[in-house]
Amino acid sequence: MTIAPIDIDAALIARRRARGWFAEAVRRHPTVALGTALLALMVLMAILAPYLGTVDPQALSPIKRLRFPQEAYWFGTDMLGRDVYSRVIYGSRISLVVGLSVALCSTVIGLAIGLFTGFSRIADAIVMRVMDGLMSIPPVLLAIALMALTRASVGNVIFAITVSEVPRVTRLVRGVVLSLREQPFVEAATAAGTGFVKTLRRHILPNTIAPILVQGTYICASAMITEATLSFIGAGTPPNIPSWGNIMAEGRSLFQVAYYIVLFPAAFLSVTVLAVNLVGDGLRDALDPRLARRM
Repeated sequence: MTIAPIDIDAALIARRRARGWFAEAVRRHPTVALGTALLALMVLMAILAPYLGTVDPQALSPIKRLRFPQEAYWFGTDMLGRDVYSRVIYGSRISLVVGLSVALCSTVIGLAIGLFTGFSRIADAIVMRVMDGLMSIPPVLLAIALMALTRASVGNVIFAITVSEVPRVTRLVRGVVLSLREQPFVEAATAAGTGFVKTLRRHILPNTIAPILVQGTYICASAMITEATLSFIGAGTPPNIPSWGNIMAEGRSLFQVAYYIVLFPAAFLSVTVLAVNLVGDGLRDALDPRLARRM
């Protein structure tokens, strides 16, 4: 009969400790908490888009075109009578998918190339010259050139932006590997007969996680902006897909009479990019306490 109160007290203490840890984490790194909250809100909005009072974002109603924001149309309607609110909510899916996919793909590919070139001098001399050539081209121009060779689709947009971001990740990882391979613990592992792959996995890879996480957040934000830029100039996602860049492109010619068509998708894009950057800044401070103290 005395076991239940002890279990209840233990559970209560565990919950209090968890709340204390969470409060301490929020206090020490408020930017991570704020950015994560905003980003989680955007992700939930994208997932629950059909249940947020939206209609078909492609439904045409010319008789209701260019209606200013009101009770029936929260964000107004565009030149074809489509509900801007529904298009903006569904457009969040494109930006988030592109941003997260590019960040994941470019990080994985750049990490693999950077680890290999950092340990192989022959590969470093060849591969890094290719990366230098790609980095000499502005990412937007490189993405436009790659999109010109393919048809407009979300997959091709992800591929084009990933190609332009991989060299930056590769150079970052290569620099980390070059600084680590001269460290005593790596030399000791090599002298002890540890194989090349095992040395990378046990001694090099764990030390690249922190900078890769921070870089990945910036790539995610940059990919969202690049996708909106490509769609805005007509080189991104197809016009029939509601994305924030496409919505702004369609409303730019009517900005003086229907500014809200550009205002709302631009505001949502800015908030999403801000959230990702806040997470990146917070991770940088959390993973590099010495930098935070110097600031």
